[in-house]
This record gives sequence, C-alpha cells and structure tokens, in this order.
Amino acid sequence: MLTFDFRRYHIRSINAASDAERAAINQELKDLYASLSDAEKDVFNQQLQLFLSKEVGRIKSDYESVKGGLGDN
Repeated sequence: MLTFDFRRYHIRSINAASDAERAAINQELKDLYASLSDAEKDVFNQQLQLFLSKEVGRIKSDYESVKGGLGDN
C-alpha cells in the first residue's frame, strides 16, 4: 500500500528558514500530488485528512493542557 510521510513535510515546513523555503516545500507536495494517478490521489487525500485530524487533535490537547495550567496560577 502506498504511504505518504506528511509528518516529514510538516516538520520541514515548521523548521523552514524562510517563507520561500516553506513555499518550496509546499510546491514539492503539489508536484507529488500532480504526479499521482487518480487512485493514488484518493489514498493521498485520505492519508492527508487522517494526518491533519491527528495533528489538530494533538494541538487542541496541547492547548487545553497549557490553558488549564495557566488557569491554576
């Protein structure tokens, strides 16, 4: 099964030294997507949605823990 490593792109984007570098990373993803067959695009989209939902959940959890910790002070 085809597997995409969105975390690698995400970490690279977070650590990008400039907006231009971040744009280049985004373009890599766009080029990768454009090179895929329709079936592969479906897998890409499903895996991307799963990655994004996990990341949003993680960020929400981190936020709530920080927010809760701030409320105790």
